[in-house]
Amino acid sequence: MEIKKVACIGSGVIGSSWATGFALKGYPVMLYDIDEKFLKTAKERIAANLKYLAKNKVITEEQIKEIMGRVSYTTDMETAVRDVQFIQESVLENYDTKHKVIAEVEKYAPADAIYASSTSGLLITEIAKYAKHPERFIGGHPYNPPHLIPLVEITKGEKTTDAVVEAGKAFYKSVGKEPVVLNKEALGFISNRIQQAVFREVTELVTRGVCSLEDAGKAVTFGPALRWAIMGPAEIFQLGGGEKGIDGLFKMVEGSVNMWLDDMADWKRYPAGWWDYCRKEVDKSIAARPKEIGNTDASLAEYRDDMLIALLKLHNKL
Repeated sequence: MEIKKVACIGSGVIGSSWATGFALKGYPVMLYDIDEKFLKTAKERIAANLKYLAKNKVITEEQIKEIMGRVSYTTDMETAVRDVQFIQESVLENYDTKHKVIAEVEKYAPADAIYASSTSGLLITEIAKYAKHPERFIGGHPYNPPHLIPLVEITKGEKTTDAVVEAGKAFYKSVGKEPVVLNKEALGFISNRIQQAVFREVTELVTRGVCSLEDAGKAVTFGPALRWAIMGPAEIFQLGGGEKGIDGLFKMVEGSVNMWLDDMADWKRYPAGWWDYCRKEVDKSIAARPKEIGNTDASLAEYRDDMLIALLKLHNKL
């Protein structure tokens, strides 16, 4: 399927970021929301995203106007979807809202348009439950901000066709994304589950008194995360085994690793009071950072994005 035009349904932080990314790659984008004030805010976000990219020499100042010109804004669903081939939905994360949006979209969208939901954990089978064309539905879960981070997790429902999954995957690749496909539905998908598993162990170490929250963060940032920013954990272990590879490595350390696993967290709920404690510790940790690497939430977010830009350039993604 040739995709010539994209609709973004929902203009919040995720929706406006998607629109930024699609327009950046040359696609005309229709950005829809229910109120002009939301669209006004979205336009400001997109302009800010592009100015930031220009500041980091990803695009030129002269290109900003051209890219902004590829995005159209509307509160009319028919105008938004009547002639698009790909729909990226980023509305509220609940089934009822998504069902209502889908009913409206299917009144006007071409029957063969692909519908991708930015859901961060809902099941596509349930999202497409009342759809006329459930075979055209996929999940397209981004990592925030979508116009920078390449990952997209593609999920399929019980009635999604393989051809639609492959077409969605090809489209995301065409806009510089790194799509991964879940072979079956799983709550939280892939990356969120991995992220929670790591943070559960961070929580375990801190609450057990092994280390501070700040030092656990440093242990991740300046240890495994540096390597994970280059390749996946299996590839890291493959290299760690030298000529013996991943299997040789783990056969050698299996006894020790099994003892670690026996000692690691396996609880299913975060401890009572943890998040209040966590907030206080994070606030202290951020305030103690040198100013140049972000010592407020706002400046830390800017530092994060600056570092993302540098990493993405190394990966030839920008």
